Amino acid sequence: MSLNYRELKRRFDLDGAARTTQHLCEALANRDLAPEDFSIRDLAEALVPEGRQWVGMLDPRQGDGGVSVMEASDGLDVTAFLQVAGQVIYSKILDAYTLEAFVASRLVQTVPTRLDGERIPGMKRVADDVDVVAPGMPYPHLGFGEDYIDTPSTSKRGFIVPVTKEAIFFDRTHLVLTRAAEVGEILGLNKEKRLLDLIVGVTNNYKSNGSPYNTYQTSAPWKNVVTANELVDWTDVDAAEQLFADMIDPATGEPVLVRGTTVLVMPAYRHAAHRVFNAAEITYTGGGAATATTAANPLGNYRVHESRLAYRRVVASGVAAVDAKKWWFIGDFKKAFAYMENWPITVTQAPLGSEADFNNDVVLRFKASERGAAAVLNPRYVVKCTG
Repeated sequence: MSLNYRELKRRFDLDGAARTTQHLCEALANRDLAPEDFSIRDLAEALVPEGRQWVGMLDPRQGDGGVSVMEASDGLDVTAFLQVAGQVIYSKILDAYTLEAFVASRLVQTVPTRLDGERIPGMKRVADDVDVVAPGMPYPHLGFGEDYIDTPSTSKRGFIVPVTKEAIFFDRTHLVLTRAAEVGEILGLNKEKRLLDLIVGVTNNYKSNGSPYNTYQTSAPWKNVVTANELVDWTDVDAAEQLFADMIDPATGEPVLVRGTTVLVMPAYRHAAHRVFNAAEITYTGGGAATATTAANPLGNYRVHESRLAYRRVVASGVAAVDAKKWWFIGDFKKAFAYMENWPITVTQAPLGSEADFNNDVVLRFKASERGAAAVLNPRYVVKCTG
């Protein structure tokens, strides 16, 4: 849809800056309005008192050689324009930061943290023989044990989206939104690649009790790799599930209570995966039996995802493309991996009248940043299968 800026100006004069700004920002946040529905120039003319004259002052031909934005804004309240313009930029950045193609960012859990890398203690488990509490006797305590993992140090990443005098004067809103989308996509892609590198095992930062380990092990201290296990039918899924059945908690010696819920495949096996997991029934002929057994498909509870980026990360690590396309992963990714986040994607605005205004005719600047790190919490919750 397109905004009626004459009506917007009227509502601004009647309702005031605060209510108008709140209404527009809420509409953007709720996606009732899209960033593409806005015009930077028309927005300035509607939300700045004497806005048409203010925009006109950006023309150097006005007056004695023109005036700077700081001088043109002197005595004018441009807060409403800045807030709404900031929300427009933020919405565009966020849309690109959370693209549908960024699968890993949705598979793992996000853990807010105020630490630059932290030590997460494990829980001290109690034995089964103390489960019964006799009358009048104290309950046993479940506290923190000596086991712990160390998460990696977080890193900050970000960019600045400039809005020049020309962008407002010539109403180059599309160019501003394109830059904002590029910022969001670059930041989102960088986060996705760091998460995928952990998921596929290209990088390894799992550190337990001070000792580093690779995420995927073929024997001790745990086994979560099945080789020569191309995804063809339900028996290949069963082979991966057997590793979960044999997984042992090193602190207690008890089985790890884990069951695969999600599958990640390469693009070449997208349709094969949907056939395997979404089939209505399966037919089994084994042990040289002369008859076949038909039963309901037991794999209907899995969610299947495919990622072109995951495939490219595996190939970039040195695995031949013919082999990389057969890789697939199964497990509970939210328990295995996390994004340790100091702060999410955040957009802040530089004040008017900065040095960039005088030197570069940059009227507004919006800084987008995020800080975090991809971390392995417990590799026993995911199994890697290769072809």
